Amino acid sequence: MTLRPRLRNAIALGFATLVLATDAVSNSAQAQGKLEARFEATLGGLPLGKGAMAIDVRDDQFSATVSGSTTGLVQVVAGGRGRSAVTGTISGGQPVAGAYASSIVTGKKVDEVRMLMSNGTVKDSTAEPPTIPSPDRVPLTEAHRRNVSDPMTAAILRAPANGNTFSAEVCKRTLSIFDGRMRYDLQLAFKRLETVRSERGYQGNVVVCAVYFSPVAGHIPERPVIKYMVHQRDAEMWLAPIAGTRLMVPYRLSVPTPLGLAMVQAREFISMPQAASRTGTRSH
Repeated sequence: MTLRPRLRNAIALGFATLVLATDAVSNSAQAQGKLEARFEATLGGLPLGKGAMAIDVRDDQFSATVSGSTTGLVQVVAGGRGRSAVTGTISGGQPVAGAYASSIVTGKKVDEVRMLMSNGTVKDSTAEPPTIPSPDRVPLTEAHRRNVSDPMTAAILRAPANGNTFSAEVCKRTLSIFDGRMRYDLQLAFKRLETVRSERGYQGNVVVCAVYFSPVAGHIPERPVIKYMVHQRDAEMWLAPIAGTRLMVPYRLSVPTPLGLAMVQAREFISMPQAASRTGTRSH
């Protein structure tokens, strides 16, 4: 593989990490929170881009947005920007997506995905431009659109209802994801606890999960980026809590690439509990 394709693939991996960017309790006033975070992305220690995330959790609904753009020299080589948004309901303390939209612009190329979902089933989805047909692509079926989550909602993780929020149990799960083009699993496994200190906002413990990628359908198995990610064993997701809830979201994401570690890390991570909507007030 020549340098230019390797650079393009590494930047694609890093930028995907940037854009992607997640309890049931009887008292709904204790299950509501708000998060505003700003992230910095690097590739091999060099600036790659910046991003922002906002999450609003109420007693029966939630919304989340993630946006990002490349910066510095990467902007010159392969400029890009992206935005994803999801809205949905809260069921048993866990966000359940209703509508998801994503737009990624790289150079003159625009990739847009929209999905309508109900109880984990994709009812309608569009992807522009359409996926290029290939006899080597694993076909998608209706079964691949059931019992899934969109990429954003999948990253909002509910800690077990009982016990310490910062426990190995947070990582013991497999995320079944459909992104509008591909169906894949992310298997999480507990690695360790760390302590973080944001420039603004959160200071405290995070749970570090290993992340293992397993494509299911909609992909071409022999593509280098797919094969690389399948064999990757060093990707990590660091999870921090949203105040007022038992929900946890990525504070840091890291994926090794051929050109170095692609990493997205929060510089600001400001969350606060919210009072129940029926009271008409919030606690800060």
